[in-house]
Amino acid sequence: MRLYVVRGSDTQQSAMFSYLSPDDRVPAKHPLRPIRVMVDEALKALSTTFDQLYADFGRPSIAPEKLLRALLLQILYTIRSEEMLMEQLQYNLLFRWFVGLNMDEPVWVPTVFSKNRERLMDGDVAEKFFAEVLQQAETAGLTSDQHFSVDGTLIEAWASQKSFQRKDRTESAPPDDPGNPTVNFHGEERRNDTHESTTDPESRLARKSSGHESKLAYCGNLLIENRNGLVVDTELLRCSGTAERDAACSMTERIAGVRRVTLAADKGYDTRDLVAQMRAMNVTPHVSQNVNRSGGSAIDGRTMRHTGYQISQRKRKRIEEVFGWMKTVGMLRKTRHRGVFKVGWVFTFTAAAYNLVRMRNLLFPPVQAA
Repeated sequence: MRLYVVRGSDTQQSAMFSYLSPDDRVPAKHPLRPIRVMVDEALKALSTTFDQLYADFGRPSIAPEKLLRALLLQILYTIRSEEMLMEQLQYNLLFRWFVGLNMDEPVWVPTVFSKNRERLMDGDVAEKFFAEVLQQAETAGLTSDQHFSVDGTLIEAWASQKSFQRKDRTESAPPDDPGNPTVNFHGEERRNDTHESTTDPESRLARKSSGHESKLAYCGNLLIENRNGLVVDTELLRCSGTAERDAACSMTERIAGVRRVTLAADKGYDTRDLVAQMRAMNVTPHVSQNVNRSGGSAIDGRTMRHTGYQISQRKRKRIEEVFGWMKTVGMLRKTRHRGVFKVGWVFTFTAAAYNLVRMRNLLFPPVQAA
């Protein structure tokens, strides 16, 4: 039996009114719904902080709650510019619902949006938002208060190799192309103590390891707990030979207390000074042994003989998952900001976004199809 189907009409006239709100159009099981609940709870706790950032009278600005929700969308959906984010907010009902915009509410101008974001950077809102999200994870029993891991990575700066020039340079002839001049630095010894970037002076020339190319970058460091791999602390520093170990010490001081904790790390942290400092802070250093280190490893048999050491060595690899998410989804492989303060702000805020996604997966696991 043959089935006949009547062709539908291609009606182009739009309806004048809609009786459905943006909330009605978002599916009940959409993955953004639990994230929106957690974000709203954190923003509600920051209401007093927002009041201190704004005057009692004057021209109205973008609500800080809406601005932070929009910044989260930019990270979660890997939107590379404010212009593209505003374009999505213009017609994307899902984005309008998450941010809290009405159907007829106008979208902000990208430059106005960026200007209002600067106010939140001055108020250390990223650190406070990160702390509120982490507090929710601790209340839900998702974090460990005994076992942690630390590691660092290079965040490429928003500066080119051509901008890395001598500090004592003299005036030269006008460039052949002001926008992209020809620079020949082959064979020139370029070091951080003699050179600096003209576009981002706070960035430093660094490389991941021997055999890799050097890039202008910052050193981003994370401290995670080993139960579920949630980030519990962040630290962004200028690159140096000891930046990762310096960050590990400062972050360890913030978790150290009367109760002994463990801290896992790779062999780059296997130095006698760092290990001794950890033990002085009542921290057991579960650091991977560097067998090629001159003078031998600082980790001896009294640490390695415990089963917990082997567990920590497996758990510490979860921190690479965090770095991978932040660099790909969070767009931090190469930062779009300049200066330690701004890059550190975005680094911490992106870590908070990762925690939200991780908490969503732990508290509201997706339903498997039968």
